[in-house]
Amino acid sequence: MTSQPLLAPFRMGDIDLRNRVVMAPLTRARAGMVDHVPTMLQAEYYAQRASAGLIVSEASAISADGFGWAGTSGLWTPEQVRGWRRVTDAVHAAGGRIFAQLWHTGAIAHPDVLGGKNPLSASDVNLLFETVTPVGRKPTVDPRPMTREEIQRTVQDFGRAARNAMEAGFDGVQILANYLYLLAQFLNRTTNRRTDEYGGDIEARSRILFEVIEAVLSVVDPARVGVKISPMHEGGPFAAHEETLPMAEHVVRRLDGYGISHLLLMGNNTDFTGTPLEALSGDGMFRHFRPLFRGTLIANTNMTADRGNRLVAEGLADLVAFGRPYIANPDLIERIAAGAPFAEIDWSTVYTNGPQGYSDYPALRQRAA
Repeated sequence: MTSQPLLAPFRMGDIDLRNRVVMAPLTRARAGMVDHVPTMLQAEYYAQRASAGLIVSEASAISADGFGWAGTSGLWTPEQVRGWRRVTDAVHAAGGRIFAQLWHTGAIAHPDVLGGKNPLSASDVNLLFETVTPVGRKPTVDPRPMTREEIQRTVQDFGRAARNAMEAGFDGVQILANYLYLLAQFLNRTTNRRTDEYGGDIEARSRILFEVIEAVLSVVDPARVGVKISPMHEGGPFAAHEETLPMAEHVVRRLDGYGISHLLLMGNNTDFTGTPLEALSGDGMFRHFRPLFRGTLIANTNMTADRGNRLVAEGLADLVAFGRPYIANPDLIERIAAGAPFAEIDWSTVYTNGPQGYSDYPALRQRAA
């Protein structure tokens, strides 16, 4: 099996991983709709995929204010911690490793999931996207700018959620700082119009992120803390501009000094052509950031076994995260080892309830039987 670079063991921080394949965080909306507690169904699902070198869990809200996607899990109540303990126990019993992803949705949330309140963000800029509510997708609304006190409480909530994650048996945590969520809303000049110490230039807009990182590092060893971040080009206020790449470079350079477990970089999942990020298309993302971060780099987005093996062999990534392939392939490692084709996803079941299209995808051995 180790003839493929992806299948060779790797030491990440102080954790030995049996291969270099990471199950990327995937929102699947199977948690309790009211209490946001992970279920035994989720324990079964993650345990099925424990042959990955590392699993990064679906994003989990750090607080009631940070919650913003119907059917997703949390890490702020004792019941949620106990629910996650069932998941981590199942993964560990199957020989796997799992990190919790810490999440504050910010302006992507809808009042329907916040008891009628408008979501919090850096400024009152509508993201002009759709969000997921208990009755389906709805357009985002204008968020309410956070006060300094709310910012500090959110920083503390990240630290508390990190502590809860470790109590729940996770092997570590990953801070979600990209895509459209709260920390990215502070980093992005278009969605952050603040004039206090959390707005303005690149250094000021990234202040909250590093306060969050330091709050998490105060309760979890750096060797067990990772960050997910990359420059993006999305629609509306998250369209790439001339400061998108410099902001990401600033953050990654500073992260390099913390001795953290890993950096997860997403490649482009939209077309970068004609944008300031055009040179980062394809493998360009990993070629650009590899020299800026000396720790473990995880490459993500549109990965195949061939591409993953090449990225590791060329030194552009240490680990490779597969997202969508893990939906329909609980035995992805075995398929990579055998050179077997990946099963196809039933897209109609990705965000539904119950085991169908979640924990009922058969492994190769089951298909053969």
